[in-house]
Amino acid sequence: MPVRAHSHMVGVSARKMRGIVDLVRGKRVDEALDILRVTPSPAAVVISKTVRSAAANAENNEAMDRSNLRIVSIVADQGPRLRRFRPKARGRAGAFNRPSCHVTVWVDEATRR
Repeated sequence: MPVRAHSHMVGVSARKMRGIVDLVRGKRVDEALDILRVTPSPAAVVISKTVRSAAANAENNEAMDRSNLRIVSIVADQGPRLRRFRPKARGRAGAFNRPSCHVTVWVDEATRR
């Protein structure tokens, strides 16, 4: 049975996050963490923390072996957009949206299916 971990309201857009998520989908947990460690993106830090959390959940709650864990599924869904304003010319306010996303990681032992 896959074990889940998720991060909500991450301050990176889902489109930027999906590029990093595609790098580690289907990989073993140790291999994925090595890839994320050398990826120069703030999104990689958040994904790394979520993968480590899913691995810890599997190890502590389900008594799975950490060396056999594989990322079964990982998704970056769009979260709510915060509406913000910044000053513009002639004393006006210009609106912009600050995107966020939700990252969910499922891990399972490689021998199970």
